[in-house]
Amino acid sequence: MKRSMLIISILIGLAMVLSACGGATYECTDPLGCASYGPDEPVRIASALVISGPNVDLGTDSQYGVEIAIKFQEELFGHPIELQAEDDGCSAEGGQTAGQKIVSDPSIVAVVGTSCSGAGVPMSEVISEAGYVMVSPSNTSPSLTDPDVAWHEGYLRTAHNDEVQGAAMAEFAYNELGVTKVAAIHDGDPYTEGLAKVFADSFEALGGTVVEFTAVNKGDTDMRPVLAAVAAAGPPELIYYPVFTAEGGFLTKQAKEVSGLEDTILAAADGMISNAAIEAVGEAGEGMYFSGPDLGFSGALYEKFLAQYIEDYGSEPISVFHAHAFDATNMIFACIESVAIEDGESIHIGRQALRDCLYATEDFNGITGSLTCDEYGDCADPKIAVNQLQDGVYVPIWP
Repeated sequence: MKRSMLIISILIGLAMVLSACGGATYECTDPLGCASYGPDEPVRIASALVISGPNVDLGTDSQYGVEIAIKFQEELFGHPIELQAEDDGCSAEGGQTAGQKIVSDPSIVAVVGTSCSGAGVPMSEVISEAGYVMVSPSNTSPSLTDPDVAWHEGYLRTAHNDEVQGAAMAEFAYNELGVTKVAAIHDGDPYTEGLAKVFADSFEALGGTVVEFTAVNKGDTDMRPVLAAVAAAGPPELIYYPVFTAEGGFLTKQAKEVSGLEDTILAAADGMISNAAIEAVGEAGEGMYFSGPDLGFSGALYEKFLAQYIEDYGSEPISVFHAHAFDATNMIFACIESVAIEDGESIHIGRQALRDCLYATEDFNGITGSLTCDEYGDCADPKIAVNQLQDGVYVPIWP
């Protein structure tokens, strides 16, 4: 009897110790599983941005926005925050590779990416199938939030939809510049083709004429055959080519060499708003126009952000989506704080719960405005501006 009582006492004591130490195992009931972090383990997010190659300014600028958001947040439920940075390569292959690497790591709870829509299409599918979530700071292709084209559950963005940008640029060209004949050039990327198409359709709807809608190939350096065809078709009063830095530089310089285009107005988009793009277009870019997000941010939060950007990286922002990346990261943090379950010193974040929270985002106070997400992940408070390159500086001129 005494032996039995001793054993029972020992078992009760062990049970009490295990209970006090949180020995009960948490059972995740989220349909997509949970990202779980034990005591002192960092909450891990990933970025997938273009941080190498000719478009490096675009992605690096967003990367800085993510890093500043982490610095301001400091921790989640007492856990530090760790970032795994991947390169989307601004290509379908890069997006696919980065996505597969990220979803192979169950400790990553969410992704800020991609920079380029061409990378976002395959990566959003990989992320979706694995039950993860991604918020892009700069994908603007209409296809990515179109459920009939390329939208996948778990994908959202804080960048504007180019349905807005294309229409705004068409209005600027027709009503402000007074041109009636234009051409549009893309490079087959979902971003460039989608934006060029919206611009062309919107311009025609206003009463203008699109004399040529054509494409160059990524990696081409001789744009003269395409430009000669554009000249022969019109010539247009304005050419809109919402491409990236390398191809945009060649188009800008070579347009001046093609007969019939010497006085044609040249215009590009946010894929060419960077220090690298200024260098790529050189003197030939003087006076050309660039559509993109309105960067006239104001308020205490932006002032704090800008001061930190300059302190950490030694310059003012080098491209246009730093604030969108900051807002994307903070949206993720806000939803983690909303849905995470504390288990002693451990936390568990349901992946479906995180998705549901992000899609339910409403009136989120960000640098870029008041963000409200729709069912397909368009969250931006879209404001579009047109800049003109004057003496090597992007100067906002419209609206």
